Amino acid sequence: MSIFNTLFPNVAAISDEFIQSTLETVYMVFVTAIFAFTIGLFLGIALLVTKNEKLLYNKVVYNILDKIVNLIRSIPFIILMALLVSLTRFIVHTTIGTNAAIVPIVIAIIPFYARQVENVLLDVDINLVETAQAMGWGVFKIVWSVYLREARKGIIRITALTTISIVSLSAMAGVVGGGGLGNLAINYGYNRFQNDVTFLATLVILLIVLLTQSISTLITKILKH
Repeated sequence: MSIFNTLFPNVAAISDEFIQSTLETVYMVFVTAIFAFTIGLFLGIALLVTKNEKLLYNKVVYNILDKIVNLIRSIPFIILMALLVSLTRFIVHTTIGTNAAIVPIVIAIIPFYARQVENVLLDVDINLVETAQAMGWGVFKIVWSVYLREARKGIIRITALTTISIVSLSAMAGVVGGGGLGNLAINYGYNRFQNDVTFLATLVILLIVLLTQSISTLITKILKH
């Protein structure tokens, strides 16, 4: 511990708070991922089936969903957080802290993930879809057994990339009191010029990103067998 105290004296002084902030970041990423990936997956599928003339083609519905996705994706995250203050307060009864940060992060990630899901599903071989239709399969079975099955590796890849984006947004949320390592880096590393706090907070965030990538790679390798 003496070496650690020498290299990171300011971190050692707030070790409990640093651990708490790390847990808050993990919590934000985990909860955001559950909501954003679930809703985003269904939204991505909705974009696919309403765009495809051989499934549930509906130009009006697709255009509405498409415009909503594009609109939310075009709003800078900091501004989106400000716009969603009332909604955040209504849902979690506060506008600061980790729970408050989760609301805008989820809303920011859903359209981002949905668009990636749509693009991955569109890459599925159309011949497989046509074969399934010739066999009399319904829309649900085609989506489940053809699109999602064939695109599962791509979905895992974009899920890992989106998780990295969630980690980034969780750190950004710390600028406005969102909690986590981002908040710690601002309050101590930036405002008090404690560079060791900023460095170690950044290192932990990078480790979370590397862990996410490693898990994604492992799952992809398993699916190949």
